[in-house]
Amino acid sequence: MVLAILNDFGSALVFFVTYLVIVFMRSGDVMTILVSVGGAGLAGFLAMSIRPHLARRFETWGSVWEDLFGVGRQQAQAMSAAAGGGLFGVGAGEGWLRGRRIFAFDNDLVFALMCEELGLITAFAAVAALILPVFFALRSAWTARSSFYAICACAAASVLVFQMTLNVLGTMDIFPFTGITFPFVSRGGSSLIASWGLLALIKSAGRSDTVINIPRQTGMVTDE
Repeated sequence: MVLAILNDFGSALVFFVTYLVIVFMRSGDVMTILVSVGGAGLAGFLAMSIRPHLARRFETWGSVWEDLFGVGRQQAQAMSAAAGGGLFGVGAGEGWLRGRRIFAFDNDLVFALMCEELGLITAFAAVAALILPVFFALRSAWTARSSFYAICACAAASVLVFQMTLNVLGTMDIFPFTGITFPFVSRGGSSLIASWGLLALIKSAGRSDTVINIPRQTGMVTDE
């Protein structure tokens, strides 16, 4: 609710999906999930009626090429640049999108920049690398110290993966553009620190297989 009041609906959506993951893992109650989704849908409808720019984003969703000189201009240029990169890209720092200084080219539209400069193969590799924390989170859930740590690991993975999903699909006009950044790739210092913190949380959730015994012998401490 605070994020919605601050007009940051993209982040609010990320946290809402993470909330659904937490609720389902905690209770397994499908009815609670359905009620939450219904309430969020109603809140989203009210938000679009209050915030006209949100409604415009949904209006141009899937039809950015029909509004090249309006709301769809930014995404249309990003998709054109991404298509021009091919499989291997035009080279780091040589992209047309960077040269034109398109608004948010290095954060909200960074997936298109990766496709243009580094190629489609590298861009998909970055997506696959960010999906890996899901498998680590599932493994940590099986070996977690407690159910609290298991839920924390899965929630942290949900934040990273869903944030990446919104960035990629929003840039390519498969999903409404929300202005969400790509973790570890988009420009931003605080976002990078937070993403590393989420990875650290996933790693620390699992129980370590290494046990360190520290016997005390006549004033000396030895590690085994």
